[in-house]
Amino acid sequence: MGGAEDKLRDRQILRRFVAEAGGANARIVIIPTASQLDDTGDRYARIFHALSADETHVIQIQSREEALDPEAETLEAMEDASGIFISGGNQLRLSTLLGGTPLAAVLFRKHAAGAVVAGTSAGAALLAEHMIAFGQSGPSPSHKMVTLAPGLGLTHDVIIDQHFRQRDRLGRLLMALCYNPRLVGLGVDEDAAAIIDADRIVHVIGNGSVTVVDASQCRWTNADDVVTHGPIGVFGVKLDVLSPGCRYDLATRMAEPSRRMEGKPT
Repeated sequence: MGGAEDKLRDRQILRRFVAEAGGANARIVIIPTASQLDDTGDRYARIFHALSADETHVIQIQSREEALDPEAETLEAMEDASGIFISGGNQLRLSTLLGGTPLAAVLFRKHAAGAVVAGTSAGAALLAEHMIAFGQSGPSPSHKMVTLAPGLGLTHDVIIDQHFRQRDRLGRLLMALCYNPRLVGLGVDEDAAAIIDADRIVHVIGNGSVTVVDASQCRWTNADDVVTHGPIGVFGVKLDVLSPGCRYDLATRMAEPSRRMEGKPT
């Protein structure tokens, strides 16, 4: 989720998360660690209850010590969860507090076993192996525009940026891909979500778009020139913009239109 998802009206994205987690039988764990607001976890818990989730549990991890030695109740809730939701805030706080801890290990294992794991804003950035920690806005890549850090590694195919169109983040995503050209960049707009299914197909839902950047066929870049302090050049990058309903195959690196648009004359 790209952040600022609808929480008041039809709540399409959050409703889909609850449905994927089991609907009325969903047991959802909320991790609001990235947020500095005291009520973030409780607010999402109320929303998920309103969307018919059977059970919610807010895990308040405020220090690395708590993540290294979590309470039995916390581990039990994680083990029992059918859906795990990671809130927005500061993604570097998430990675530094949770990375390499028993709590992260349980989260990783639950995802592998089929639990639905979702993140919004900073929580979305954390899900990938390579995480954009912070950076600058702007449409063109340049040195020192982006800083990367390790994420949770629930997916090894993509690098995720959020609030994408609203905060003008194409340049920093391109820079991250210059450093990691095998990855696919997902730039997720606010009130949009990119759902990666078991077949490695990305599905777009919500009221925003997802910009997909494939740098695997990059023919040239001067990103490795540490002397250069100005704009960075990059040739051969492919960019697709997916509106709601569109899909992207991470295996073939091909975009597909929404089924309701297929066959329409161009």
